Amino acid sequence: MNYLVVLIPTALAMGAVGLLAFFWSLRSGQYDDLDGAAERVLLNDEDEMPLTDPGRQERAEQPAGGGVSGDKTMVS
Repeated sequence: MNYLVVLIPTALAMGAVGLLAFFWSLRSGQYDDLDGAAERVLLNDEDEMPLTDPGRQERAEQPAGGGVSGDKTMVS
């Protein structure tokens, strides 16, 4: 029974911390726009730059041999 002296206040303190965190999130506006982010994903923003790797275009233009032109000369 002695462990209840520690567990009950610990549980109450953790509940109070959780409740305070919830009220803080309400006051700071965390729940103001629940659907905005979900709908923003579906919007078509054509004026933005495409998210592509600029080096990808250069790699696509190189031959499959890694840029080597097929020269098999050995250098010693």
